Amino acid sequence: MSLRSILEPLYEDHLMRQCVFRPRHIAIIQDGNRRYAKDTGLDTAGGHRAGADVTEKVLDWAHDLGITHITLYSFSTENFNRDPAEIESLFNLFKEKFLHVLTDERVSKFKICVRMVGDRTLLPDDLKKVVEIVEEATRENKAFVLTIALAYGGRNEILHAAQRILKKVMDGCCTPEDITSSMVESHLHDGNDLPPVDLIIRTGNECRTSNFLPWLANGHESAVYFSAPYWPMFRKIDLLRAIRVYSQRIATGITARNA
Repeated sequence: MSLRSILEPLYEDHLMRQCVFRPRHIAIIQDGNRRYAKDTGLDTAGGHRAGADVTEKVLDWAHDLGITHITLYSFSTENFNRDPAEIESLFNLFKEKFLHVLTDERVSKFKICVRMVGDRTLLPDDLKKVVEIVEEATRENKAFVLTIALAYGGRNEILHAAQRILKKVMDGCCTPEDITSSMVESHLHDGNDLPPVDLIIRTGNECRTSNFLPWLANGHESAVYFSAPYWPMFRKIDLLRAIRVYSQRIATGITARNA
């Protein structure tokens, strides 16, 4: 038995005790799959698959910690600039993982709802169809919500919401004076009722949030944790460190209000 295998569980317990407050909604930017592949001698597809395996572990950890909403930034609108072969490989992987939801025992056991946000018009028809099947199959599950951001861009999402609201004004369904923040929010995220983001995590040692859920994250001043490991190397310790940052922020806010 290695020293690390002995010490790591002890450190996890230590971190758990520091996570007094738990976020409801965590948004994760899964960065570093390609750099991990390069460093370990894998091809790009192998790096993405290694990242997908970690995603399943993170979902289990999050459920055990009582987190009810996870949103994963899996493919941005900017990612369409990548090599076509890589994009095709990624879309096949997404389709495989979505289809796995239909046979995964955890989905019914933990009442997991799986859904997508992003510009569906940019997705291939076969992937779009699989997403729709999974969304319908899990629609009534309420205990844990997993949202996959595909073909997603925050500014693009706000732009589309503005266009839909403007059309309602032009059709006489509402007036400019009727437009409120709650109306704007109802036209975001494909109409999904996503709660405010409490914590953003970005892996791969990149210190930026890349236009991810700007209304729900920046608008609600979410905590942000930048994690050095690439996504395929992300551990439960890293998740707990991120939650500790959130917990410390909440505790500091409570102290300030009571001062």
